[in-house]
Amino acid sequence: MIELKHDELSFSFPEVHPDAKLSLNLQRTLRIPDDGNDYPLPPGLGAFPLRHVDDFASRLPELWKKHGGVMLPMYQSEALWVNLNGRYPFAVKVATGKINALTGESWADGLHRDPQDYMVTPDQPWLDGYCVEKGTIRQFVAMPLGGGYTVEEQITGEAEHGGLQIVVYPMKAQAYRELYVREGETVFSVALDMDSMALSAPAQSAPDMGLAPGGRMKQEIFDDPHDFDVWDTRASARCFVHITNSLAWRAVTGEEPPTTPLTSREYQEAGLPWFDYYGGDREALEGAKKLADLKTVKETGEEKGEQPLPENEPVEDPVVITLGGEGEGRPVREGRF
Repeated sequence: MIELKHDELSFSFPEVHPDAKLSLNLQRTLRIPDDGNDYPLPPGLGAFPLRHVDDFASRLPELWKKHGGVMLPMYQSEALWVNLNGRYPFAVKVATGKINALTGESWADGLHRDPQDYMVTPDQPWLDGYCVEKGTIRQFVAMPLGGGYTVEEQITGEAEHGGLQIVVYPMKAQAYRELYVREGETVFSVALDMDSMALSAPAQSAPDMGLAPGGRMKQEIFDDPHDFDVWDTRASARCFVHITNSLAWRAVTGEEPPTTPLTSREYQEAGLPWFDYYGGDREALEGAKKLADLKTVKETGEEKGEQPLPENEPVEDPVVITLGGEGEGRPVREGRF
């Protein structure tokens, strides 16, 4: 079952196990410079508002009504990251425009191990972009469909779907009890309270937008440490997250969209921190050459004679705070007071 609660998607599988719950929100964030440098993790600037597509069906494209799900507003060239919260283990697949964000392959039902096309929670607390190399992603950046910028358009040649597609699979109850429950206590790897990593910040007429590859960021996507048969593939739930530009959001919902996000320069001038995550001895995926070979927003814009990325200057000597590691403590991602 999927519910929308306070701008957060809540997945629950009581038929599998009472603890089989996962929450997911989409965080506004700094768009890191698309300049070839590898940057640390930017902060969350608060969750994007999410609304039911069905509540505004009469004002939306037919394909959106067909897909159902939820929608959120983004400005052109704005960035986001996927925030995963929950202690019960899940296999989570994320695609943009029906292109898998880890492999670059077209959408396929089910889970696949070679190459691995899913993440494993709680070890993987977030996803900021496309897995292009071991330890490196390219940031999710919103661009209008039809301009040739999105991963979907670069790989398929079509601007059909846009948005994000998310499907989750819980761990089988027996595997959960064997691996994580000892004498009535639940044992977990390091888990982060990702909501505490978010900062309090201020939060085109065709609505459709997709995601394109932006700047390079240091982030490991961890290998699945479990046997493949621990995942209950009969108990999946999926959600289509549509992206509308902010002008269309106002017209469709009657709500004001969030204000424009902070730029990297403004954030740097305020002396606020960036982040790194230490994953211990967890193995990281190698990344997908198919995704690594795609053009970034900046590169596509240069080919087209356009400048889609305002405020794209490099950030020098960012203040970095390390998160993660072993032990009983639960690191938090520092926010603004």
